[in-house]
Amino acid sequence: MTRDLLAARDLAAELAVRAGQLQIDRRDTLRMGAPKAHANDVVSDVDIASERLIVDGIHAAWPADAMQAEEGHGRDGTSGWSWIIDPLDGTRNYISRTGPWSVCIALYEGDRPRMAVVHDPAAGETFTAVDGGGAFLNHQPISVSAGPPLAEALIGISFQPNVKTKTRVGALLHDLLPLCGDIRRIPAALNLVYQAAGRLDGGLALDTNLWDIAAGALIAREAGVTLGGRSGDHTTELTIGAAPALWPELAEKARAAA
Repeated sequence: MTRDLLAARDLAAELAVRAGQLQIDRRDTLRMGAPKAHANDVVSDVDIASERLIVDGIHAAWPADAMQAEEGHGRDGTSGWSWIIDPLDGTRNYISRTGPWSVCIALYEGDRPRMAVVHDPAAGETFTAVDGGGAFLNHQPISVSAGPPLAEALIGISFQPNVKTKTRVGALLHDLLPLCGDIRRIPAALNLVYQAAGRLDGGLALDTNLWDIAAGALIAREAGVTLGGRSGDHTTELTIGAAPALWPELAEKARAAA
């Protein structure tokens, strides 16, 4: 089944912006729900309302598509196309007002990512990509940094804040932080799209979920970021991204440390 990927991108961007506005409008009145997988895996009624807005909008346009959504509004499909949705990546930042968050929507054909949108509501920035068509920020082309040596590089790090992963990240930072220019902790999707825009020279994401990285990974790859994992392609267990010139050095050190 063919698909107009530009139409899919435009709808996804519209829904992401609408969800982002909902998040800004309801930030002062949000209600917290019970934690999910662990005490730091938080969710609010705004996460759920944002996901419903996105899922309903996509279903109205393509009712035969499958959806995988973080807060449980997914559904099976028959078209061979699947939407991967994180309605609010960085909920802890959002509720505590301590950092950025984003709305993430990706479209897969089978196992192949074909379209992606990551929207930062607070900054008013919408990152997009269509498979083979390059990466864009607010309709302007973006590309990866030149890639300085690791000792000068700014590296993003993202991880699930459970005890096991935090212990793993602590060991990684012990080994990696002295070797690089500096490190920023940031939600996974923004980690990847900041690499795409050249703001970060590289990044690591550990023990994520597919909805955390699906959209950002396609945008990063379309901007020229080299992506990989422990061996071969990136996975939710470990995603390493870097400017091509930085990739060999960062990948070697990250694989040894992680």
